[in-house]
Amino acid sequence: MKISDRAQEILESLWGREDGETNEPATLGVAKGEPEIEELLKLALVKVHHEKITLTDKGRSEGEKVVRRHRLAERLFTDVLDFKEELVHSVSCRFEHLLHENMEDNICILLGHPTTCPHGKRIPPGECCRKSQKQTGKVVASLASLTARQKGKVAYIHTKDQKKLQKLMAMSVLPGLSITLLQTFPSYVFQIGQSQFAIDKELAESIYIRLEK
Repeated sequence: MKISDRAQEILESLWGREDGETNEPATLGVAKGEPEIEELLKLALVKVHHEKITLTDKGRSEGEKVVRRHRLAERLFTDVLDFKEELVHSVSCRFEHLLHENMEDNICILLGHPTTCPHGKRIPPGECCRKSQKQTGKVVASLASLTARQKGKVAYIHTKDQKKLQKLMAMSVLPGLSITLLQTFPSYVFQIGQSQFAIDKELAESIYIRLEK
């Protein structure tokens, strides 16, 4: 369903009000003839009564999808790309409009199915989240949280310290490469290819692994 960016923002705002995230009423005042409102009315996503706009059931479902895309984008920019906090919201607003359903699920899986955004608001679950609940363990987890002999592929490295990043890259800890955790004590020993490396817990916590099923 193709919806303009501004119309999506209206859906997002209405969904947040109806979900009780603010103390504001679950309606918005509407200016007669506003193009985005006409767009939403034509798609049967909202209804207008006494110059107040509310979501239809169809609109509530679509609004939830918009909110999910936005908050997953916030988690991506915060947890993986280390964007400054003051930039996260505005960049996520733009990025959410570029996401398609299969893309947002891929991001959700990559992040380990987060339940809240960086501001503590809940992220509506998707189909990928419901499927993951039937599986044991996380899809993506830090190396420090694994047990010996677990294996997978490097998903990403999460650190703002350039020296640590360079050190891990020198060990060939790069996204997409297969990695096996050999031991967890007294240090974390892992294997990539034919090489084995020992690191401390702090470094192990910065390596995120997409686990093998």
